[in-house]
Amino acid sequence: MSIISSKIGAVFIPVSDIVKAREWYCDLLGLEPEYKIHAGHLCCIPMDNNGLNIVLDSNVYSEETYFRTPAFHFNTEDIQAAYDLMQNRGIELVTGIENGHWFNFKDPDGNCLMICKC
Repeated sequence: MSIISSKIGAVFIPVSDIVKAREWYCDLLGLEPEYKIHAGHLCCIPMDNNGLNIVLDSNVYSEETYFRTPAFHFNTEDIQAAYDLMQNRGIELVTGIENGHWFNFKDPDGNCLMICKC
C-alpha cells in the first residue's frame, strides 16, 4: 500500500482571465460563479461530491500551455442533448459526435475539452 492515494484530486486548466473563466465554466456546468479566487489567479470548482476539483489557473496560461488534446472529459447521460447545447451556445465544436459517445470542443482560451456519454 502506498502513502500516495490512487485518486485524482484536481485537474488544472490554464486560463487567460480567471474571472471570465470562472463565469464561463460555472455557466457551462450550471453552477453559480460563487467560488473564490485565491492568490489572484486560482479558482477551485468542485465536481460533484467525489472530491475532484477543476482548478482554473491564470498564472500558468500561455500559448504553450493550453490543452491541444483533452486532458479529461465531462460526463453526460445524453450526448446528443449535450452536443446540441454546445452548438446552440455558439461554443466552438472540434468534432462531431464520435462513435455515438463523445465530442470535443474548445473553451474561450482554446483549451480542447471533451464531453463523453457515461
